[in-house]
Amino acid sequence: MKKADIILKGGTIITMNDNFDIIHDGMVVISNTKLVAVGSCTELEKQYESSDTIDCSGHYIMPGLVNAHTHVPMTLLRAMADDLRLDVWLMGYIMPVEREFVSPEFVKLGTTLACAEMIRGGVTAFSDMYYFESDIAQATVDAGLRAFLGESILKYPTPDAATYEESLDYTREFIEQWKDHPLITPSIAPHAPYSNTEETLKRSVELAKEYGFPMMIHIAETAREVEDSMNQYDKTVVPWVKDQGVLDVPIIAAHCVHIDEHEMRMLKKYGASVAHCPSANLKLASGIAPISQMLEMGLNVAIGTDGPASNNDLDMFEEMRLAALLAKVTPNNPTALPAKQALQMATVNGARALGLGDVTGSLEVGKFADVVVVNAHPLHNVPRFDVNPDAPYSQIVYSAKSSDVQHTICHGKILMRDRDLLTIDETALKEEAASYAERVGKFLGEVEENPLRKLVAVGVGVERAESFEIQVKAKIEDPSVIEELLSHKDSEVLRAVHYRQYDTYFIFDEQDKGRIRYREDDRIDLEGNVESVRMRLTYTSAEKERVFNDAVVLSHSRFIAPASHPLRFYEEYFQVSEQRKLQKDRRRWRMLYKGVLFFINIDRVIKPELSDMYIEIKTRTWSKTDAENKANFVHEMMDILEIDVSKVERKDYLEMALQS
Repeated sequence: MKKADIILKGGTIITMNDNFDIIHDGMVVISNTKLVAVGSCTELEKQYESSDTIDCSGHYIMPGLVNAHTHVPMTLLRAMADDLRLDVWLMGYIMPVEREFVSPEFVKLGTTLACAEMIRGGVTAFSDMYYFESDIAQATVDAGLRAFLGESILKYPTPDAATYEESLDYTREFIEQWKDHPLITPSIAPHAPYSNTEETLKRSVELAKEYGFPMMIHIAETAREVEDSMNQYDKTVVPWVKDQGVLDVPIIAAHCVHIDEHEMRMLKKYGASVAHCPSANLKLASGIAPISQMLEMGLNVAIGTDGPASNNDLDMFEEMRLAALLAKVTPNNPTALPAKQALQMATVNGARALGLGDVTGSLEVGKFADVVVVNAHPLHNVPRFDVNPDAPYSQIVYSAKSSDVQHTICHGKILMRDRDLLTIDETALKEEAASYAERVGKFLGEVEENPLRKLVAVGVGVERAESFEIQVKAKIEDPSVIEELLSHKDSEVLRAVHYRQYDTYFIFDEQDKGRIRYREDDRIDLEGNVESVRMRLTYTSAEKERVFNDAVVLSHSRFIAPASHPLRFYEEYFQVSEQRKLQKDRRRWRMLYKGVLFFINIDRVIKPELSDMYIEIKTRTWSKTDAENKANFVHEMMDILEIDVSKVERKDYLEMALQS
């Protein structure tokens, strides 16, 4: 008799090999890390023996599931911000929290929590995209799972790199450190086309080519992503990334919700795999990926959960079932994506996507012993019919739950036995996760309470320094009066522009919180056409203003930045009880008066309409003395323009419009 390390005996073996063989009363023999025999008990029990034989009667013995796309440390952000649009969820909540908290300690804890959940759910291999992937690798190995780990590359700073060059350097070190590990496949993961540049994508491809590993990237997750790609490049997402060389290496293309037939054929031609994430796509209202069409075309489609902050779990049984059900909807065909094929997507196809199809994904002699044992007779999965030879697939995909998994083995090591985790202290893990959640919750609470902090949290290119401004606003009858000032001997005009301005004010219930203005500046050319557009955000505090000489006002803005997101993002992000909109026509001159920089505006408020026209004189200031000196200059300019103090208006345009 041959000695084996572990024998699984008496269950129904779902091999997922090329013939889809099912072996009743089967036996799986494990020695060291490999499967050395897969067959019937009658055939094998006379050949092998082991001191560790597990009775699997009434159970399915099947390949471990492969989670083809996730972000495992985000278990620590689970249920933090739900029921939001993808851009608001990602840019407004997830990324600000990540900037504040993500660290090697964070990813190790989050990864361990994820591994515990996946082991309990029958997952033996997963594909991850996140930060500090070297620390994720160590936590994964400690838990005993197999993983394809892609270090995230973005065009802006990330928690583990101030620049994309640093990210690339980190990735190279990460790959060198882990490239020969039996459980870890290290690689590179440019986050998405919209969060990268041509240069970052091309350099990512070069690195992937150098080491010969697949690459991971989000592709066409939302309709807006496709729309933006068309507007910017006149191409949909897949052809554009092809132009950057992304398809020159094997890729795991996550989501692919909004790709057309041409793009599917392109992905197939270049040997790409698609990671289908049905729960996350539904939860974020991204849409339903055309999986049936992809499979008919011969694309390798695997299944992923996406991150546990957008799913909110890592349950591959749930994903299999949902994938099979959703695939039937669009073609209106109940035979589309049968259970057998869904299980194939979650096992063999997933292994192929990770570049591991030769070593895992099916129960075949010579492959690694990545095996799970699933209870075939819980209450929710009885009775059992054997008339259809494919019935076990239906029972696994449509009825089984992740809680039915009894034993999980990866690389020949038992990670869970009779539902007991053997490599992870579950009690201590929960306590640590709760501690992190308390800290994150406190941070979010502080951000939500303070509009400025909330704005800074999503700000890109922000000027956080306080800004003080000297200004005067007055009614004028004839705009040509400006010529007296522009042609004055002490004046030098530097620039003249014409804008149409569209302002949206976010008004908070508590007046002491100030207000936020979103402005779209449409620059108008000499023919009256829009030649450029810019968006800006301004936060104005509720602090009182100071008045000089009965006319000139000192105002206080504490935040100014480019508006890096569309207006609808900020509408959902701030969720204020009141918004006010204002539209005006503005002619602006940038000029020096006695060597000091001033901005002169002539404004006509169009919506809501104000009957009068106004002139504004503005300049920045930084001290009391400077403000007083500049206020005197403003009075001199008022004299040149023959503007009487009685014509001065201290209210801003919004207050004037509200009164009118």
